[in-house]
Amino acid sequence: MLEKIDLTKKLSKKEYKERLPKLQRRLYDLETACWKAGVPSIILFEGWDAAGKGTTIATLTQRLDPRGFKLYPIRGARTYEKMRPWLWRFWLKLPNYGEMAIFDRSWYGRVLVERVEGLTPEREWRRAYRDIVDFERTITDDGYVLVKFWLHISKKEQRRRFKLLEKDPLKSWQVTEEDWEHHRKYDEYLLAVEEMLEQTETEWGPWTIVEATSRWWARVKVFNTLINALDERLKEVGVEVPTEEDEEFAEEVELETRTEAESAESEEGAAEEGKGG
Repeated sequence: MLEKIDLTKKLSKKEYKERLPKLQRRLYDLETACWKAGVPSIILFEGWDAAGKGTTIATLTQRLDPRGFKLYPIRGARTYEKMRPWLWRFWLKLPNYGEMAIFDRSWYGRVLVERVEGLTPEREWRRAYRDIVDFERTITDDGYVLVKFWLHISKKEQRRRFKLLEKDPLKSWQVTEEDWEHHRKYDEYLLAVEEMLEQTETEWGPWTIVEATSRWWARVKVFNTLINALDERLKEVGVEVPTEEDEEFAEEVELETRTEAESAESEEGAAEEGKGG
């Protein structure tokens, strides 16, 4: 599956900067509409180390109302969380109706890092596929919008980004020995990712694979995918959120109608004055 992804897709920085403000305004409008309509949403980001998950999330949330969303960076389960069913800690993070939850990594760690690094027995991570599908079916049946992103880059590109980060004294701390160890296991992780996508691609929880070699392309694709998903869900519950083009067209029609009405009134007034003369 992933070998067919075109990682050469790109967008110029100029075009990205031209599109970004409009996308951010549109997402803000949809966030507000979801709040008013009581439509909850979950956006989760998975992907390779250094693929740009953090910076994409930062751009995505830059113009959102902070009262309407929560961001959860997910790490390994803590001791007390291991004493309960493994999905318990994620159930606690589900957003209220009308709110949005954004996951920087998610429950998919069970079938990725926990699988490859041998942190979870095979019997348990294989059973996790069923647990995940059932979990996502339950929340989407309850009205949640679920958007899942996999940010994809090649092994060569990941190595290039690690090297660039290491050369920057302000960012070198971001690359750890653990990151390099994961990089050396790229092919093992690739196998796990392929199986994850195959086992958890569903009608109610589809994956969006983001070609992330170009950060500008990746961010625009994430925005467009999320905007379309929220817009579609709002239409299902009978809520239409006008786009900027719709509003501009409506203003033009209103102005044209008002001008025609004023013109008609002027003509009627002139005609009455003529009769009076």
